[in-house]
Amino acid sequence: MNIIAWIILGLLAGAIAKAIVPGYQGGNWLATMVLGIVGAFIGGTLHSFIQNGNLQLTAPELSIGGVVIAVFGAIIAIFLYGTLARRNV
Repeated sequence: MNIIAWIILGLLAGAIAKAIVPGYQGGNWLATMVLGIVGAFIGGTLHSFIQNGNLQLTAPELSIGGVVIAVFGAIIAIFLYGTLARRNV
């Protein structure tokens, strides 16, 4: 996947995940894009593990299914960040 597709997937998945998760997540468009890209890797890795049974770092393609997987991964990333941030305060 090229860099333009990563940016689009990241922005789309990050924005949808921030809209789904209740509360204020903060951040600008760059933080939203990074959240979506991290979510794509988390979701792609989990999807690969569930389908193949092996743990490999992958990311989904820019498609409807790929966006759904990336949003799911971004939601997990938001919850993990929220848990770690509360613990350190």
